Amino acid sequence: MDRRENHTFDDLSVGQSLSLTLSLTAATSEHLALAAGAFDPDAALSHITASNDFQSLASAGGWASSLVASVLATTFPGPGTQWVRGSFDVLRPMAPGDAVTLALTVTAKSEGRRVAIDCRATGAGGEPALRGEVEVIAPAEKSGFGVASAGVAEPREKGRRYRRLLDMSRKLPPLRIAVVHPVDEASLLGALEAHREKLIEAVLVGPEAKIRRAAEAAGLDLAGLEIVATPHSHAAAETAVAMARAGKVEALMKGALHTDELMHAVVDPVNGLRTARRITHVFAIDAPSYNRALFITDAAVNIAPNLMDKRDIVQNAIDLAKALGILVPHVAILAAVETVSPDMRSTLDAAALCKMADRGQILGGVLDGPLAFDNAISLEAARAKQIVSPVAGRADILVAPDIEAGNMLAKQLVYLADADMAGIVLGARVPIVLTSRADGTLARLGSCAIAQLWARRSSGPAPT
Repeated sequence: MDRRENHTFDDLSVGQSLSLTLSLTAATSEHLALAAGAFDPDAALSHITASNDFQSLASAGGWASSLVASVLATTFPGPGTQWVRGSFDVLRPMAPGDAVTLALTVTAKSEGRRVAIDCRATGAGGEPALRGEVEVIAPAEKSGFGVASAGVAEPREKGRRYRRLLDMSRKLPPLRIAVVHPVDEASLLGALEAHREKLIEAVLVGPEAKIRRAAEAAGLDLAGLEIVATPHSHAAAETAVAMARAGKVEALMKGALHTDELMHAVVDPVNGLRTARRITHVFAIDAPSYNRALFITDAAVNIAPNLMDKRDIVQNAIDLAKALGILVPHVAILAAVETVSPDMRSTLDAAALCKMADRGQILGGVLDGPLAFDNAISLEAARAKQIVSPVAGRADILVAPDIEAGNMLAKQLVYLADADMAGIVLGARVPIVLTSRADGTLARLGSCAIAQLWARRSSGPAPT
């Protein structure tokens, strides 16, 4: 794998072009599908998301949209490119093994880093195979990336996605956040790191003497931080929630208290932070071996959600993914099997959720289920089981049947797949950052960045 750099808006000039030739084997098709799915221009990818079968994909013309999208996302302009619009005329079908040469040419540049690109492809004999034009938002900053043998970018650096979120969030005003009962080193350190990075303006809520003793023992400097004194953790949770209700803080962050103690104050029917939407939890997983950002829900709040609970669980996760830059999230409703069985409630719920999406009761995403974990994230596994699905093999969001399955799945990815895990609670009046004693600094910063980007989502999405 060699190293390349993307092309920023300032790098590009009218008339600049790129040409490359690929052989459309089944393996190449999967590389293209993965890269195009991560870029996710929904309209241009209707063919690629309609079938996992390469023969059908090639003959239908899906090769064209997936090829263009993957090259835009990974090579020219490259990582950081955002899709705006595009249209294609496919002039001839392609068969497995055919060689295709794609030429991309910059035709115009305009405000907002918008770039128009002419797209043309020819077959091995030079016969026209594709013509069209796309408009994208070019990257603002340079970044390096690895290029796999198939010619498709394959960035697998640990923590890469969180660092990109942090880069974007640093451009936004800090989020004023109440850190609830931060009386140990782990919770203080995470809050202070985010405060120093200007992601948040930390307000420490809890027993002042305990907070200062914990800071002294850990060698941490609390100078310049506001402390709101309370007698104990229960009072800290109630005080922080009251501050959020009064608009004195924009978010909450869990310190050294149990999640249920904090959430008890949040869901209080009189003095809490409830909205019409059910309160749910989403893990944002940065797994280096997976080709896209991954969200798991609900793994921390709803123990045994019913169908309507799951509707809100799914909708909250879709809304978060879109706020973080995924234009049309692909949602896999997980179960142990891929077929609907009356003996397994999770499969019935999955089928119902998909139909609810068809009827407009869930908006903004593409849903499918029931899907087992393997075919939700692996095109190869889905193909082996002959599953035809727009989500299989390219899921952005995994919806667990209950809290036990979701929690175990998320932690397995951390400890067995070297993933980082950031968590946030949605559905309340303000976002709530849930951290674990086992979380590293990057995961804590990632959680704060996600909360900030969610709270400031009207300012525009961040790339993932």
